[in-house]
Amino acid sequence: MSDTRDIPCSCKAEIDGLPYFLRMCDKIRMFAAGELHTDYHNNLGRAMDLWTCQLLNVEYTDLVTFITDTGADDRAALDWCYQTGTKPESPVLDWWLSHIRNCGYRDALSERIEMRKADAGLGQRDDITTFFDFMDAEEGH
Repeated sequence: MSDTRDIPCSCKAEIDGLPYFLRMCDKIRMFAAGELHTDYHNNLGRAMDLWTCQLLNVEYTDLVTFITDTGADDRAALDWCYQTGTKPESPVLDWWLSHIRNCGYRDALSERIEMRKADAGLGQRDDITTFFDFMDAEEGH
C-alpha cells in the first residue's frame, strides 16, 4: 500500500452502530474518482461489501449508482439503504455485527487471515485476530 490517501477509512468506523458501511461508501467514492488503490479493486462489491449490502437488502451496484449519481454523503446513503431495502434489527443485526467484527477469528477464514498476515509481513502479530484487525494494521489505522 502507498502512504497517500488512496486507502479507505477504517472498517471499524461506524454510522448508526454499523461498522464497515462508511468504509464501503469511501471505497465507492474513491473508485469513482480514480483515487482508490488498485489493491482494492478486485473485491469491490464482494466479501464485506456484499455482506453489508445483504444485511441492508440492497444491491451493491444500485448503491454505487445512488452514491455516484447523487453525490450522497454517508448519512444519505444509509438512509437510502433503509428506505430501499431494510433497516436491520435484532436478532439479525446482532448476529451480523458479531460475524462482521469477528470474521477470521477461529472460523472458516482463520487460515486465510494467517496467510494474509504472513504475506503482509504481520505474521508475528498475535494481536491481529480478525479481518478488521488485519485491515487496520495493514493500512496503518
